Amino acid sequence: MKHEVIKKQAASIVVLKGDVDLESSPAAREVLLKSVEGAGKVLVDLSSVTYIDSSGVASLVEALQAAKRNGGRFALVAASDPTRRVLELARLDKVFTIYTTVDEGLQA
Repeated sequence: MKHEVIKKQAASIVVLKGDVDLESSPAAREVLLKSVEGAGKVLVDLSSVTYIDSSGVASLVEALQAAKRNGGRFALVAASDPTRRVLELARLDKVFTIYTTVDEGLQA
């Protein structure tokens, strides 16, 4: 997994790329939790995630909870088909705010 953090319009956009699995989820968790520490709005771009397992999903859930505790906003954007299917199976598409595009997330 690779990641990139982009600051845009008072938001942090965390772009995750590749597989977010047991091996890479600790790195994903670290970057997500660091991003929600000081930012008011965090958008996680999942368009380039090719695979996500339960440990990756757990990292997303933990970051969402941390953002709520910090009074911030946390949303997912552009979820790839494999990622969207996992979120839907776990019914987390009802828990996360999910935007179609980064621009849509920035405008919300």
